[in-house]
Formats: sequence, structure tokens, C-alpha cells
Amino acid sequence: MRLCAQPGNFGPFPDWEAGKRLIRRAVELGVNFIDTAHAYGPGWNETLIGEALEGFARQVVVATKGGVEKTAPDRVFPDGRPGQLRLRCEESLQRLKLERIDLYQLHRPDPAVAFAESVGALVQLRSEGKIRLIGLSNVTLAQLEEALTLTPVASVQNRYNLHEREDEDVLQFCQNHGIAYLPWGPLAAKPFAADAPLARDQRLAEVARSLGATAGQIALAGLLQHAPNVLLIPGTTTLAHLEENIGAGQITLDAETLHSLRAAG
Repeated sequence: MRLCAQPGNFGPFPDWEAGKRLIRRAVELGVNFIDTAHAYGPGWNETLIGEALEGFARQVVVATKGGVEKTAPDRVFPDGRPGQLRLRCEESLQRLKLERIDLYQLHRPDPAVAFAESVGALVQLRSEGKIRLIGLSNVTLAQLEEALTLTPVASVQNRYNLHEREDEDVLQFCQNHGIAYLPWGPLAAKPFAADAPLARDQRLAEVARSLGATAGQIALAGLLQHAPNVLLIPGTTTLAHLEENIGAGQITLDAETLHSLRAAG
């Protein structure tokens, strides 16, 4: 999401070639899952990823989302109509240069459309071979349970971090049912804002100093070690930050530290 123009992730990333180099470097460093959405740009982020991954596509699972429209940096709204979801999926296929999208997620339930209708549209797209797996984003536990009466669900992408754990029941449900959980906002950044509060959290910084790490890495490591079905999707715009994020996967926190971090949150 960060690889778009600012403010509001609206428009193409200003240094297009640097953006492609960043994505390719991520793959070289072992990243094999990249998450995007129609609304990022809108469309520009998918185009950037599609260009960057030419020749790399078989090494990476690409996930994208439909169901949210963005017409200005501060004008974002859900649109879960089946016809609109189909249109956005087909556009995503073209921009990502794919014959089939590995994971297509409903970006946000639309209160003006029956939830089952939106999910049903994804089921139809899967039956046509346009997508392989279905995911959900920004859903309640009740909505997830409703979706499961219609189709298997591969992933849930909801807001969750060490300070904001209101979604714990959804995370645990996903763990118990073999569903990947993708916590967005893992550093507690507000939507469309660059500030990441957990990257400057003093309690995390104290732990980080003892491990030769950064506060941001501790926040990410804490999520990775919280549950085995957590799949992190931290955003970045620089090579140094990319490498810092990836380094979080090499950090091991003992049980006492994990407990103290959660208690402090």
C-alpha cells in the first residue's frame, strides 16, 4: 500500500523504477507473499507489482482485494456489488499480468449489499478459474462464520497489533480452523498515515536494545510468535526498512517477554 503516491496512497509511486527494484529485492530476500488491493492507487499498486514480478511470478503468492473504491485521497467507500467485484477482479488480473489470482479478498463488507451476495460473487469467480482462494478483510466473527457456510475461506485480514487486540476472537477462530490471519496495521499506524506508533514505543525499545533490534522489529516479532497462523504484511518504501522488517523473522522472544509485551498493550 505504501508504494503509491502520498497523501492517501492515491496515484502512482513517484519513483516507479525504485518501487520495482524494492519488490524484486523483497523476493530475492525470500519474501514469497505480496498483498495489494484495487484501492491502492487505485490500480497503480497492482500495475507496479505486475511489472516488477515479470519473471518472478511463480515464486510469489500475490493477494489482492476488491470491494473498496477510492476516488480521492480522503474519499474511500465500500462497493460489494457482485458486478463491481467481477469488474475489479478482471482489472486486477490484467494489471498483475496473471491468468489466475492466488488469493482474492473481499476488502470490506458493504452494508448496502447482502454479505452473502458479495461472497457469492467470489465463489463464482473461483468457479470460473479467475481466482484460486477466497479471503476476507475487515470482517466480524459472525461474518466469517456466515462466509464459511458458503465457501472455504483461506485468510482473514483485519486490524491487529500489540496495542489493538480487539480482534483476538477472530484470530483464535482462524487458528482453530486452519485459516491464515493477516494483521494489517501491525505497527499501529492509522490508515493513510505514515506514523507508526509501535516503532517508537519505549517499552518495545527497551526490549529491542537488549536484543540488538529495533522497536518495530519487536512489534512484528511479537505478532509472529503470538499465533502460528499469523502472516505479516508490513508496508515499506525503502530497502533499509524492507531489510529491517524481514529481520523481525529472525528474532526469538521468550515467554516472559511476550507476556509482558501483551500486558503492556
